Amino acid sequence: MSLNKSLTFNQTVRGITDFIEVAIHTILYSRHPGLNEYISGAVKAIGEELVRGDVDKVIVVIKDKDQLALERFIFSMDTVIQVETFNKETSVEDAMSPQALGQIYLGDDVSFAILLELKDNKKPTPKNDKEPAPWIPADAQHTTAAASEDAELHMIRAVNTGIINLSLTVQESDVKLRRERENSM
Repeated sequence: MSLNKSLTFNQTVRGITDFIEVAIHTILYSRHPGLNEYISGAVKAIGEELVRGDVDKVIVVIKDKDQLALERFIFSMDTVIQVETFNKETSVEDAMSPQALGQIYLGDDVSFAILLELKDNKKPTPKNDKEPAPWIPADAQHTTAAASEDAELHMIRAVNTGIINLSLTVQESDVKLRRERENSM
């Protein structure tokens, strides 16, 4: 494949899921084989929903021992164009090229969860008729809707591919910020 040829829809999805997987490993400092396998499976399921165009956000929430959200790493998706299934391997005119895409990849008391927020009125899709979708409902307190007004949001990265745009933000919860203030006194 030529590096100057535009990306296809499927290549864009693979690039975004690769980015999300690397980011999750980086966020969690993941090295345990079982955890790595779990993350790979979750990201694969994210990719399946992304291909359908149903994903609004992917969230990695860091929780304390009481399950209170401390941080949310929010991957927001915006599908710029809708591509028919038969065209998902066709290059999209004016989309980012693989060469340009390459420039993007330059406590004991905490746990995490990987959440998937779908667009309004969308539900996770099962792999087949015999198996349920690989997602279960999340605790409402861990979703982006549960964030307080005192939470701080920091933009990390935005990527506009021309097909699916992705932005990564970190949201520090009011719980985390309050604890940091108390510990600094």
